[in-house]
This record gives sequence, C-alpha cells and structure tokens, in this order.
Amino acid sequence: MYYFGVDIGGTNISAGIIDGKYKMTDKACTPTIQGRSHKDILEDAAKLCLSLAEKNEIPLDKINSVGIGLPGLVDTKKGKLIYANNLSFDHIDIIKEFKKFIDKPIYIENDANCAAIGEMMCGAAHGNKNVIYITLGTGVGAGIILNGKVFRGAFGGGGEAGHMVIMAEGELCTCGRKGCWEAYASATALRREGRIAAAKYPNSEIYRLVDGNIKLIDAKTVFDAADLNDEVAMEIIDTYSKHLAIGIVNLVNIFQPETVVIGGGICAQGDRVIEPVNNILKEKVYGGVLKTKLAVATLGNDAGIVGAALLFKNFD
Repeated sequence: MYYFGVDIGGTNISAGIIDGKYKMTDKACTPTIQGRSHKDILEDAAKLCLSLAEKNEIPLDKINSVGIGLPGLVDTKKGKLIYANNLSFDHIDIIKEFKKFIDKPIYIENDANCAAIGEMMCGAAHGNKNVIYITLGTGVGAGIILNGKVFRGAFGGGGEAGHMVIMAEGELCTCGRKGCWEAYASATALRREGRIAAAKYPNSEIYRLVDGNIKLIDAKTVFDAADLNDEVAMEIIDTYSKHLAIGIVNLVNIFQPETVVIGGGICAQGDRVIEPVNNILKEKVYGGVLKTKLAVATLGNDAGIVGAALLFKNFD
C-alpha cells in the first residue's frame, strides 16, 4: 500500500507518496499564495496528490490514506483546523472539505507534530520516544512527543512553543501578541533584521548582495553576507542564535527530551546554527549538564510529509 502525505505551510504546499517501508516514492510542491480561500488551497493539495499518483502509475485503490499537516491549532478528533494565523484559516472542517477531492481515510495534525513524527520514525531522532522538533520557517513551530505520543495538551493546542514570550513587550508577532519566540527565531525574523540592517548600513555585504533592493533580502542573504565576513551580518546571526537558544533552553528545561531536532529552511545552515546554539545550551541548561542531543533534521523539508503520511499509525 501507499500513503499520501501533505504539508500545508504559509509559503508552500508540499505532497508526497510514501510506500509500505515508509520511503518517499515521489513528491511535488506548489506555492500556497496567502490570502486565498481554504477551498482553493485544499484543492491544490489534492491535485498535487493525484498528479503524483498518476505520474508514478499508482492506482488510487492502492492508496491507503491521506495525512495532512497544518500550521496552527488542529482538532485531530473532529478533523478541523481551529486557527492558523499564517493561513487565515478559522474553524475549517479539513476532512470534510478534502474528501470532496480524494475520498480516502484522512488524518490531520499540526504540521510541526507531523515533522516530529517523521524524524522520530525515520530521521534524526529514530529510536527515541521523547523528542522535540523545532521548525524554523515563516513562523516557529514545535512538535513535542513524550513517551512516543504526540503532546497536544488538554484541549488540543499544546506545543505552540513559537508563541511563548521570550521578550516582554518585544516585537509584534503575527498572532497579535508581543515578544513571541516566533518573532525572534523564525526565518521571517532574520529577514526583518537583515532588511533593517541593510537600510542602516548601505556599505554592508547584505546591501551589496541585493544591489540595494532591500525587498530581496531573505534569511539566506544574511548568512551569505556573513560568509563574506560582513560584521553586520555576523552580529545579526549572533543575536539570532541567542534568541533561538533561549527558546530551546526553556523547552529542554521543561521536557528534558532525548533529542531536539531543528528543521525548516534555516536547518540548511547546519553547524552554523547548531554549534552556537549548542554552546549556549550547555551553559544555560538547568543543572549545568546537557544530556539532550541537538540535531539537524535528516529528512529536511520532507519530515512533515513523511510524518503526515504516517498519521494512520495513530500516535495518540
């Protein structure tokens, strides 16, 4: 049998086909284009799945189920997305809507939880039962697995670590509050700081790399400028690493997981991110002894797809 895995994010919609050995057969991606209706976004996700099945000559009767990862608050029992600030979704019956396009058993879960499942089952945390997955992208998501079960809290919304406040009255977050970890540790935050710095320092490599078109600056631009020994960029990354570490230290102190896995677009930087954060962890973790391993997601951006496809296994 085969399984569809779908990862719907604020920037892209990704889908893949997973085989019976939990290996990715093929995958595809399309832009989310924020501001569109949930129906259009779900239809695009379904079309990706169907096109993959056709391309790989897999008949639909060989597809066992569909798993969908979504940002925000997800009611896995009722099949609804309660709220997603990066998608403008509000109380959407995902399963009902998706079945209009693909009539198969459908499971939904928070996208970071899906990625955590993927990395626990097939990736950097394979063999562990206590895992925290941090995804650094448009926002900051966290998937928490305790004793092999997804932690959702008493009301289904637990694990929204990106919205713990690390700076009182700090930067405004997309959720409407100020000082959230997401406002400091996301790729969006790094892009913001890069653009501010480029405007302030037109002689910087950040500014030069985009030929003065500040709107073109993204998180990678800042890292590329740091590779050119740009002091402005290096200072931004140093501050970013400290903010990222604050949140991870908090999570490690509370949950003491075996592994914290960092995924999302930022994880492509590898040791550039891991080493400074790990050094701060060693210094700041409660008790002074760091037993938790910090690792880069080995499944990369596929973690969410793989984890979503495996939702049929039930991690409640």
